[in-house]
Amino acid sequence: MTTLLALYRRPDGGEEAKATFERRYAAEHLPLVAGTPGLRETTIHRVTEALGGETDLILVAVMRFDDRASLDAGLASDAMRAAGRNLREIGPGLATLLVLEDAPEISGSVWPTVDTV
Repeated sequence: MTTLLALYRRPDGGEEAKATFERRYAAEHLPLVAGTPGLRETTIHRVTEALGGETDLILVAVMRFDDRASLDAGLASDAMRAAGRNLREIGPGLATLLVLEDAPEISGSVWPTVDTV
């Protein structure tokens, strides 16, 4: 599984700017993203706090694809290009995009397997 993780920072302009961004993100941006070929699942999370410090992050989007080839095809699609143009309009400079690959060789060594009875 390959994940595209989008981290969104708080826009300048206070609570009104944040509410406007979130409204437009939900109404305009997410429907464009939903048309991305190969996209299996999208979940949106609101950042409520940063443990041990402060953060300017307000939203995190998790977009899952079967593999890197599916992600690359999705990123090259008309739907994702339209979503990118929309995001640059509604939230210029607010997003950081990260590509995540599953790492079973690492996570398997950290978390012990539990046998079920």
